[in-house]
Amino acid sequence: MEKKGCVKCGCTEVGTKEIAVTGTGLSKMLDVQNNKFLVVYCKNCGYSEFYNKKASTIENIIDFFLGG
Repeated sequence: MEKKGCVKCGCTEVGTKEIAVTGTGLSKMLDVQNNKFLVVYCKNCGYSEFYNKKASTIENIIDFFLGG
């Protein structure tokens, strides 16, 4: 299947960043950042989507983001 590109502008150039955030309750009070996400964003328009880092490989997530 051919990659379609960003859902907003059609660009096929993407960037990724990893982020960690706190949860709720005790982890929030202690500032424990135990939730890790991969942010995939379009380099042209900046449209971004968050993916659970444990969900899949980076390559599969980028393919999903591009609609491939």
